[in-house]
Amino acid sequence: MAIEHKTRTQLVTEAIREKIVSGQIKAGEPLRQAALAEEMRVSRIPVREALMQLEAEGLVNLEAHKGATAAEISIAQIDELFELRAMLEAELLKYSVSGLTEQDFDEAENILAQLEAATEDGDSNNITGRLNSQFHQKLYSRADRPQTEEFVRMLSQNSERYTRMYIIREGEIVTSSEQHRQLLELCKAGDSKLACDYLRQHILQAMQDIKSMLKKSA
Repeated sequence: MAIEHKTRTQLVTEAIREKIVSGQIKAGEPLRQAALAEEMRVSRIPVREALMQLEAEGLVNLEAHKGATAAEISIAQIDELFELRAMLEAELLKYSVSGLTEQDFDEAENILAQLEAATEDGDSNNITGRLNSQFHQKLYSRADRPQTEEFVRMLSQNSERYTRMYIIREGEIVTSSEQHRQLLELCKAGDSKLACDYLRQHILQAMQDIKSMLKKSA
């Protein structure tokens, strides 16, 4: 397996993204380049580049003369993110299902088992979001639609903060696990249409659950 070598900017980007997605950095909180550089023991250059990347992902706001802040929580953004995900991820799955192999299904089963174990442990390591993305990506892996996959990757990163917030506040993702298993079974059966319809429903239901949670806590 090839070893992935990451640049300093990539590492800093991932570290700041994780802080925002996990809620360590709150919405609207200032992101001081000097403080982040000192904390991560790097110069300001990779921090500045990381903040620009995170702005492109929708996680950071950059304003002239004001600096950077973590993007605010937005119900309107949730609608857009999850509706786009439902559309594009179903498109990926449509092209992928017929090409999925037994090894792909075995790997998806293994990821799902890890996800369920992390859920039972209370997600103490904040890995459920990552495993959830890996599970979905495995099901889309035979689509051969690299540009669509890149869009989906960014949308998934942007929506992860909302998903994690829901898990932390509500502590209920048993239904999601059951839905993942049902989706996997539909893919194994090779039923592309039913699998895609079920996937759309799964993503849009998550959107409604998160919006209800935010409205309730407003």
